[in-house]
Amino acid sequence: MTFAWPWMFLLLPLPWLAWKFLPPTAPGVALRLPQPVALAQHAAASRIRHWRVWIAALAWGLLVCAVARPQQPAPPQAITHTGRALMLAVDCSGSMAIEDMRFGDTVVSRFAAVKAIAQRFIKLRSGDDVGLVLFGTQAYLMTPMTFDVDAVANQMGGAAVGLAGRETAIGDAIVLAVKHLSALPARARVLVLLTDGVNTSGSVAPLEAAKLAKAAGVRIYTIGVGSSAQTLDAFGFQFAAPDNQLDIQALTQIADTTGGRFFRASDGDQLAAAYQAIDALEPLASGHSLLRPDREWYPWPLALALLLACVLLPWNRGRMRKTVAA
Repeated sequence: MTFAWPWMFLLLPLPWLAWKFLPPTAPGVALRLPQPVALAQHAAASRIRHWRVWIAALAWGLLVCAVARPQQPAPPQAITHTGRALMLAVDCSGSMAIEDMRFGDTVVSRFAAVKAIAQRFIKLRSGDDVGLVLFGTQAYLMTPMTFDVDAVANQMGGAAVGLAGRETAIGDAIVLAVKHLSALPARARVLVLLTDGVNTSGSVAPLEAAKLAKAAGVRIYTIGVGSSAQTLDAFGFQFAAPDNQLDIQALTQIADTTGGRFFRASDGDQLAAAYQAIDALEPLASGHSLLRPDREWYPWPLALALLLACVLLPWNRGRMRKTVAA
């Protein structure tokens, strides 16, 4: 058993130091009682106070122990990794809420289609170092590069339209992804960029960001999302399709500059096919490493400390009732 933060045990004498050096509270108005009653109440209160002090001290010790994070190293596990670092940059601007993507027999929003297929794609990336960037008006790193693909998939599942703003900062998303990919050792660095519009926000132009990615050895695959149809069928009626402002030329230039490829995804099947093509294009360089996870034991002392704190509550409530009755 080890402690992740053993210096937290320096907090153990904190209650004693507070009792020793802090000024006492101002005394209340004295209540005069007959001598036998006062002595009996004083003796009972002394016994109660004695047990309460010990229980409180034990609860404090357990709480400090929990804060120090006791851990137990688990047996080492062999991990097979591909040597590939893959970052997903997903557009969650306001236009991604447009419902023009056909997913089987159902028409869903662009973001719903991207989320469903991206989660499936991420979970199949076992062995890859995977990360997630969401961008709208600004770009945010949702999940740093990790081998825990389930955690990345869960973060993708919790994303929503407008989470990063209503506009589209493609260039900033590329720069942020390149920053985290280039921090890793040299390997197959891949960025999959999904968007449905043009760059309308941010401080970096997309083509300038692509040149930065090329210099860092990052290959960018761009996927343009959104229906290419002029009309949509709904309940037997024809409706004009929403304006599609997808900048195909810019996305193609970004991919060509970095040695990647542009994919057009106007429905769920094409989006899934784009992911499959990216998976087939990227080489796999297998390797092995050992992972030694730590089992966290802090919930146990924390639960015991809370339980002891609950034990102290009836004493306070009982003393308050006696005081009110007196």
